[in-house]
Amino acid sequence: MDYDQLFRTQLDALKSDGNYRVFAELERHRGAYPRAKNHGAGADEVTVWCGNDYLGMGQHPEVIAAMHAAIDQCGAGAGGTRNISGTNHSHVLLERELADLHGKDGALLFTSGYVSNWAALGTLGARLPGCTILSDAFNHASMIEGIRHARCEKRIWAHNDPRDLERKLADLDPDAPKVVAFESVYSMDGDIAPIGEILDVAEQFGAMTYLDEVHAVGLYGKRGGGIAEREGLSDRVTLIEGTLGKAFGVVGGYITGSVELVDFIRSFASGFIFTTALPPAVAAGAVASIQTLKGEEGVALRTRQQRQVARLRAALDRAGIPHLDNPSHIVPVMVKDPVKCKMLADILMQDHGIYVQPINYPTVPKGTERLRFTPSPLHDDSDIDALVTALHALWSQCALARAAA
Repeated sequence: MDYDQLFRTQLDALKSDGNYRVFAELERHRGAYPRAKNHGAGADEVTVWCGNDYLGMGQHPEVIAAMHAAIDQCGAGAGGTRNISGTNHSHVLLERELADLHGKDGALLFTSGYVSNWAALGTLGARLPGCTILSDAFNHASMIEGIRHARCEKRIWAHNDPRDLERKLADLDPDAPKVVAFESVYSMDGDIAPIGEILDVAEQFGAMTYLDEVHAVGLYGKRGGGIAEREGLSDRVTLIEGTLGKAFGVVGGYITGSVELVDFIRSFASGFIFTTALPPAVAAGAVASIQTLKGEEGVALRTRQQRQVARLRAALDRAGIPHLDNPSHIVPVMVKDPVKCKMLADILMQDHGIYVQPINYPTVPKGTERLRFTPSPLHDDSDIDALVTALHALWSQCALARAAA
């Protein structure tokens, strides 16, 4: 059997549908974000418009200095899993910092946000006898995989709909464990969950709540604790999960909660037990990033980012470029055609030095293809003007519908 031909057949189908992913080979310039050197076709230097380093903390001098100091002191790697020689003092300090950020008593590190969701939800569902996990219909793939791994009962409730959640909970055994899993900011549409209403319903039925704040930590709240902190609700959420790989600018995932909850996940989650720990330098860099964003500089960066998001939205409106209206920092420009979506991204890269990744199926449903822009405080006004000018020209060139004035 020709296995390579079987692979090629499915890859060719992806390409014909316009859904084949091509990676841009970039090299970020230290201290010059959002600029990057392009090692592929097109402009030699590009402006990155789709990154998740939302505040540019991956380039922050204090973060870089902390990582250099940790490498000089500890070396490169952690040396093993957390159970086998891999627990470094930097990990302990970081977990304390994260617990404080979310107003919790405990925190636990993972190698990525994907792994933290997969491991935590999988462990909760598998180890709580008779547990049912109730999952928002738009939850991230990592949450879905964690629930599958749990092999427990599950219910899918309509996206951001507390009344549908209430109906689903009312059908369950009132004495059985229940976990309501949802996100604060949804990364593709940029909408924000009605956290307070969801908590009201969950508490009514004695369910624990699992909140994914990966696209909100660092960006919202007085100290960057996310939407739950901004709305004064962190103490009511059972488990808050987040990432170090977006607004905090490094890599890794984590959960926070009670001491007992965190110890439970630590003791039973295979995705934690059998994985090599984060390098100490990464942990040290994350501590520096979190501490910076908890302070006045963090307030200034968040304010500047929100200004640039509003400025981009207003410019898109003036140009008639359709984008989803939402209250977050994520600006999805709707193309609704996979081939044209990729073509727009290619032309922006090659002719305008603008890098944005096309978002096609299966990341989003067919017919909702988009370009997802994430303005940072380091994108200046001229960057926004250049982007909208290019989109204005390409919208006419590609015969795409404009938004009503």
